Amino acid sequence: MMKVFAVSLALAASVGITGCGSTAENVGTAGGAVVGGVVGSELTGGSTLGTVGGAAAGGLIGHELGERYDQRR
Repeated sequence: MMKVFAVSLALAASVGITGCGSTAENVGTAGGAVVGGVVGSELTGGSTLGTVGGAAAGGLIGHELGERYDQRR
């Protein structure tokens, strides 16, 4: 239960920080990093390397998706 709360808080904070006047690229990067970190942590049993690796991969994917979204707008 505590883990779900921490993830929810991190996601809300990242969206709140990047949501004000930001491009979809920035929002995608922050959201992707949060989601990637959670997924990486879960897949590796909470290892630091898995969490950081997941956050990096998620941030990269979110950045690319946000960039494409900005180009289509």
